[in-house]
Formats: sequence, C-alpha cells, structure tokens
Amino acid sequence: MGEIAQPAFFESKLKQIVYCGVCTLPPEYCEFGGTAKKCEEWLKDNHEETYQRLYSEEALSSNLSTLSVSVRERAAKDAAKKEAKAALAEARDAERKAAAKVQIKRVERNKRKHVTVITGLEVHGLENKKVAKELGKKFATGSSVTKSPAGVEEITVQGDVSEDVQEWLLEVYGKELPESNIELVEDKKKKSSS
Repeated sequence: MGEIAQPAFFESKLKQIVYCGVCTLPPEYCEFGGTAKKCEEWLKDNHEETYQRLYSEEALSSNLSTLSVSVRERAAKDAAKKEAKAALAEARDAERKAAAKVQIKRVERNKRKHVTVITGLEVHGLENKKVAKELGKKFATGSSVTKSPAGVEEITVQGDVSEDVQEWLLEVYGKELPESNIELVEDKKKKSSS
C-alpha cells in the first residue's frame, strides 16, 4: 500500500512568539501596560530585531504619520500618565515593604509548653506554606499555616524557637527580609478564671 499524500494545508508552520520579560505581553502590546519604557529597554537588550521592527525611527515615524496632531499629543500625555502611575505604584510598594514588620511571637500554650507564631512574611514576597514546610524540616517540629482571628495568615511552629527562627530567616531570606523589619514579641496567654 502506498502512503497517502497530505494536502499542503496540513503542513504546520510554527510561529515563534516573543513575550516581554517585564510585562509578559507580546512586545506589540507593551505600550498598553504601565511599564512601556522598561519593556522597550528589555526588548532592546534581548530581541534586537523585534526592537528594530517596533521602535526604530522609520517604524515610529510611519506609525505617527497616520495620526493627527491632536491624537499624537493625547497619546503622548496618556503614555506619560501611565508611566507616572506605574512609577508611583512601584514606589508605594517599596515603601510598604520597608514599613512592614515580621512578628515572631513566643506564645505560652500550657504551663511549660510554647509555640512560635510568625506573621507578616507575605508582604515581603515569601510564601507562608513554603516557609512553614522549611521551618518544620529545619527544627524537626510541627509547623503549619493557620488563619488568625483577625483573618491574617500566620505560621505556627511548635516549641520555643523564636530566636532560632529569627536567625534562620535572616540567613535564608536575608535579601528579601531586612533585619530591621523583624521583631521578637513574647506573648503570655491570659489565665482563664475558673
């Protein structure tokens, strides 16, 4: 039996699509995000031919020649607003990270039993579940992520390991978590009247 010849339309041509490393959109759409300048720099460094196709003088002049003067001015104003908004959001995020504290509390559970409760890690970009698992392995103890009555996720580690946790966090996550943002708190459980 002979082989069946397939029509030409079955031949697939794979198209290579480039995605921006900054905003994760295709480079043609980077202008609609708030990080157009950063995207342009990334594209220039990583994909020179695409950069030339989109941002060369000829490409820009041909695109702008089809727009009226008022539309060009409006587009320039919109782009400036978006960039300013993105820069402001970035500054606000950095300020929030700098002000956020990671609390390591030593909470008395029973007379001589303690647990260590850690809150505020997610603000610094750390995943609570991942850190809890690493803490459990490091200190060979039970460790879990729970929600506090205030609705905030916290890591609970069995045992009084608050100072060790502080040292470990600085050792492992020192880049994301400055020492000035970690505070140790001792919290005694209130005695219930019976």
